Amino acid sequence: MRTSRSWWWLSGVVVGALGLGISYLAAGLLRVRESPAVAVAEGVIDLTPGSVARWAIETFGTRDKAVLLAGMFVILAIVFALLGRAARTRWWVTVVGYVVLAVLAGIAVVAKPGFTVVNIVPVIVGFVTWLIGLAVMAELLRRWELVEASDDAATDPTHSRRGFFVAAGAVGGVALLSAFLGKLAGNTRDQVEKDRRLLRIDEATKPVVPRGVKVDVEGVRPWQTSADDFYLIDTAILKPNIRLKDWELRIHGMVGRELVLSYDDLVARGISEDWITLNCVSNEVGGDLIGNAWWSGVRLAGILAEAVPDEAADAVLQTSEDGWTCGTPLSVMTDDRHAMLAVFMNGEPLTVEHGFPVRTIVPGLYGYVSACKWVVDMEVTTFDAIEAYWTGKGWSEQGPVKLASRIDVPDDGADVSVGTLVCAGTAWMQHTGIEGVEVSLDGGAWTAATLGRVPSEDTWVQWRAEIEVDEGDHDLRVRAIDKNGDVQTGVERDVLPDGATGWHTIDFSAS
Repeated sequence: MRTSRSWWWLSGVVVGALGLGISYLAAGLLRVRESPAVAVAEGVIDLTPGSVARWAIETFGTRDKAVLLAGMFVILAIVFALLGRAARTRWWVTVVGYVVLAVLAGIAVVAKPGFTVVNIVPVIVGFVTWLIGLAVMAELLRRWELVEASDDAATDPTHSRRGFFVAAGAVGGVALLSAFLGKLAGNTRDQVEKDRRLLRIDEATKPVVPRGVKVDVEGVRPWQTSADDFYLIDTAILKPNIRLKDWELRIHGMVGRELVLSYDDLVARGISEDWITLNCVSNEVGGDLIGNAWWSGVRLAGILAEAVPDEAADAVLQTSEDGWTCGTPLSVMTDDRHAMLAVFMNGEPLTVEHGFPVRTIVPGLYGYVSACKWVVDMEVTTFDAIEAYWTGKGWSEQGPVKLASRIDVPDDGADVSVGTLVCAGTAWMQHTGIEGVEVSLDGGAWTAATLGRVPSEDTWVQWRAEIEVDEGDHDLRVRAIDKNGDVQTGVERDVLPDGATGWHTIDFSAS
């Protein structure tokens, strides 16, 4: 009896995995992006407090979602093992456990935007698979136990034991195969990548980096950021794969005329291009959640003018294909800044990770209130009537970027030579511009830096300064001055609720 009893744990795990695998396969066959596991994971992200979300971004960076999935599957494995063990003497406990898991998955699926009845089918399929799978495995284990408990010396438990292990191996194999086939069946990435390769927009040009923007100091971050190096922050476990023919943008709400634009409708309005720097509100002082690229798209001011917004409206609630939302001031989408629906990045169609086929770009605002990837809906409304994703987690309602600067050279902790030290970095204040940058050695007088040229006020600027350093340990800090004459504050504040402040300071040694 003791030999077979321990295998009830294993039966729970393999049956649990089988249900997940079969549900994932059903989701793939039905072209449901939010398979139960994905919907639950994204639901966990949605319910995560803002401070925890910020900690995860700071700690794990772009690996935060992988860590979440790994942790979720470890917890599920433990739960499935416990349910398998409970089935030996209290089968109803296991059934109740499966019901609870299925209900939680169903709630997560129903809560996703664009829910239809088809979306719940994978949950039902997975639940039924759990019930049938556990019934089969429980029957095999009970036969094994009966044989072991028999007083008949002629009874050999080997056959029963072998039958269980064969069944457990088969169930585990089917679970893995189902997950693999589900990934193949639901994979529309190849079709989307084909759309990207074939996409041509004559008005979208290749970027030419303007002369004079670089300070030509080795170690300074590139003035133009490639798509691969551009920071990525989003809440999607699986990135939306949207075909060009399927994309639509609905503009509605407090408007005189509702608009529904296809991709062709959008680009037919004419392409506009500009260098624009974007940064994340979670970027700490001196951080790298910032990038500068050549964006090609259609100006939002003209499109929103066609919709005729109500005079009382002051916000636009943007919604992504995956359900993420942000509230953007209507005024910044309709003034003279280069707010756009971007379709190309650095002369190439947007990558899926960066929002293909269409995303929103609004200079001068942090991304959490403006940069909606995979945008499919814009509701003209008021801030009093909405609560967007991050504002519901403690971030401020409106997020204008803050005056900031960063030291790229020398590195923090570097060893340098005594004498003249060349230091360099970047500064930014989009839609206002940078007038000057200053550095201070060991808390002494501020020394003005030389600035690179910029094509507009919506990009960051590189700076370069020379200072004399003596032997020993030193600290270097930097501050920027914007074109309104405002000086970057040295008061240190956290990224929550509306962006970090403080002077970026590094330590180095001279010898």
